[in-house]
Amino acid sequence: MAKNFSIKHQPGFSAIAATCFIVLYLPIIVLVIYAFNAASSTSEWGGFSLKWFQSAWQNTQVVDATLRSFQIGSIAAVLSTIFATMAALATTRTASYPGLTFKYAAINQPLMVPEIVTGVALLIFFSRIKIFTGYSGIGYLVAAHTAFCIPFAYLPIRARLENMDLTLERAAADLYATPWKTFRRITLPLLWPGILAGLMLAFVISLDDVVITEFVKSGGQDTLPTYMLGQIRRGITPEINAISTAFLLLSVAIVTLFFFVSRKRD
Repeated sequence: MAKNFSIKHQPGFSAIAATCFIVLYLPIIVLVIYAFNAASSTSEWGGFSLKWFQSAWQNTQVVDATLRSFQIGSIAAVLSTIFATMAALATTRTASYPGLTFKYAAINQPLMVPEIVTGVALLIFFSRIKIFTGYSGIGYLVAAHTAFCIPFAYLPIRARLENMDLTLERAAADLYATPWKTFRRITLPLLWPGILAGLMLAFVISLDDVVITEFVKSGGQDTLPTYMLGQIRRGITPEINAISTAFLLLSVAIVTLFFFVSRKRD
C-alpha cells in the first residue's frame, strides 16, 4: 500500500532552507557586530565600542544625507499614498469593464519594469525639463520617488478595499448620503489601516532606493543610501557599518509596524 504523500516532509528541504537563511542573514549579523568594533579595521576585533555611531552622528555629510532622505521619503510617501488611494478607489469601487486590467498593469508598471530602466527613462525625461526650466532641485527626486512608490502603496490599500464589507456604504447611500460624506464618514475610517500601511511601505521603499536616486539626483543631492554607496567604493569602514546598522534597525521597525497595521481589520 502506497504511503500518503505529505508536502510538509520533503527530504533535504530543511537543510536547503537553513542554508538559505545562513547565506541571507549571516552577512547582516557580521555587519551589525562589527558596527560595535573599537578597531579601525574591519578585519580584526578591538573590543566593544559605540564610537563609530558617535562618529557618524558628528559627520555633517551623513546628517545632511539622512535629513534629505527623510525629507524626500516623507513627501514622496504622502503623495504616493494619496494617488494610490484614489487609484484603489477608482479600480475597486466600480463594475468590471474593458480596460480595467490595463489600468492595473499601468499602476503596477514600476514593479514589473527593471528599476534601472525606470532610472534611465527618468534621467532622460528630467534632463530635458532641466534644460528648459533651469531648475535642478530635489523636486525631481520627489517626483521620481513618488511615481516609483505608488504601486507599493496601492497594493495594501487595494487589498483593504477588496476585503471591506460594502453593507455600510450601501446603507449610507440608501439614507441619501452624498458620495463624499459616505467616503469621509464610512469608507475612510475603515480604510485607514490600509492607508497607513501603504504610507509606511512607500516611505521604506523611498528611503532605501539607490538606483533611481543615483540616476536622477544632481550634485550635492546625495541621500543616505547613495552617500553610503560612494563611501563603499573607497573601502568599507566601521562608520559605514554603524550607519548600515542604524538604517537596518529603522527599516525593521517600520516594516514591523507595517506588518501589525496591515493585519488590523477593525
